[in-house]
Amino acid sequence: MSFEEYKNLWVFVETEENEAKNVGYELLNPGRMLADKMGAELVAVVIGGQVEDVAKKAIEYGADKAILVEGEEYYNYTTDAYGIAMKALVDKYKPATILVGATNNGRDLGPRMACDLHTGLTADCTGLDYIDDPEDKMCGNMAWTRPAFGGNLMAQILCPDHRPQLGTVRPGVFKKAELVEGRTGEIIREDIHVDASQIRTKLIERIEEVAELVNLEEAEIIVSGGRGVGSADGFAPIRELAELLDATVGASRAAVDSGWIPRAHQVGQTGKTVGPKLYIACGISGAIQHVAGITGSDVIVAINKDPEAPIFEVANYGIVGDLFEVIPALIDAIKKARG
Repeated sequence: MSFEEYKNLWVFVETEENEAKNVGYELLNPGRMLADKMGAELVAVVIGGQVEDVAKKAIEYGADKAILVEGEEYYNYTTDAYGIAMKALVDKYKPATILVGATNNGRDLGPRMACDLHTGLTADCTGLDYIDDPEDKMCGNMAWTRPAFGGNLMAQILCPDHRPQLGTVRPGVFKKAELVEGRTGEIIREDIHVDASQIRTKLIERIEEVAELVNLEEAEIIVSGGRGVGSADGFAPIRELAELLDATVGASRAAVDSGWIPRAHQVGQTGKTVGPKLYIACGISGAIQHVAGITGSDVIVAINKDPEAPIFEVANYGIVGDLFEVIPALIDAIKKARG
């Protein structure tokens, strides 16, 4: 296979009902760095009903160009419509690398694309790099990093024998770049339509679930509880603090597995990877699987009565004490500070 015709780095900016998912804009940040190392252009791929505004915003977030595909069949995601559109685009433009957000839809689209394009897929990545050292025999390849063996180690994966190189990346791992309002770039419109007979699934009804109400990936403040809360009732002070801070409630796997809180709240390797401005861990020991999901946080505050808890090793601020004493004191202090 000749790789010379495969150029540029694509970021798939996912949309649903004409609204962009944040992860697409997040991926334009590392995408910019990687494209520069590759000496390539950064191209946003936007598919949806009427999503030209998303394409323009992708350019403001750093893309050199945006490929835009619009049609009513793309208003809601379906594997067939999006898979057919992406294959047509890849066959025409031949990108070297494609980044896809590891959302529910992205985790469906990625394998479909890998099958259609006869290439590999590295799923649920938490780290990205491009090997540009000419002395390295793997020069010219993406280095995908993802957790393995339950998050107990990080594996670096390469796909040197096929193009495009394809990977899904967890939401919240990377921060969005600064938006440059008015930044301009070329928008390439592609007229690709998929006949209804080619789409084997149909959305009958959308039911709002708890998972949609718990938006951990886009939360600016998260207050999480772990095994130390002791019971479902133990989340009461955590919810009170979260409400006071206009924060989202999170949880460790231990708390979820104990049945104290729904799985939609789970943060960590087997839950959601998050990157809030402030993460408050209450009664969480700091197992490697949980820590892997919070390292993108700007500030981590840990509350734990065990001074040897591993969570203190990654925390910016640590409070050694009983969370049922510390949290009420924090709540009182915040209320007094606000007058």
